[in-house]
Amino acid sequence: MNGTDRHSATVKGLPAFPLWIDLVSNSDVLGTLYSDVSPLESVRLRSFHLDWRGPTLTLRIDLPTYPDPDRVPPEWSDRGHDTLQLQVQFAAVEDLTVRGWIPVVPVDISLTALPYRRILVRIAEAGFGFSFTSSDSLTVGHISSYRLTETGSDDVPHAFVSRLDKRLFTSLPGTHESSFFL
Repeated sequence: MNGTDRHSATVKGLPAFPLWIDLVSNSDVLGTLYSDVSPLESVRLRSFHLDWRGPTLTLRIDLPTYPDPDRVPPEWSDRGHDTLQLQVQFAAVEDLTVRGWIPVVPVDISLTALPYRRILVRIAEAGFGFSFTSSDSLTVGHISSYRLTETGSDDVPHAFVSRLDKRLFTSLPGTHESSFFL
């Protein structure tokens, strides 16, 4: 990508490819928090969940930038929050390859346009490889804010965006909670 056109790039002769947020069907929530949602570079990959019923794959990630203070609820600022976490769901997943273990360092998630409204998703870091293809329609959910600990843990109180999540959770639920880890 060049500096004059940050919202698209041509990939191997395929049509212009939008930023990841342009592929999100419910991006309005993030639009209220960010004037410009950052690329999926230097994100913390917290977990991934594969659901055979879709087949869908959900990545739980921390975005690399926190929203501007004037765009977040005052209680987030009052609590000293500095990290926004969310889940990104990919549908119609095929060709899944996983090698290694989730790295503790931030990763770059690359999306490459494919024919027939599909994308190739890749994460490659030392000792870790993760790739799959999916539909080019993404969904975000379970958006929360929290204060990152010195150890990098997210096992702390979270403030959720969704009214239902606010009622059900004050921190991340256990992985057995199927209504959260979709």
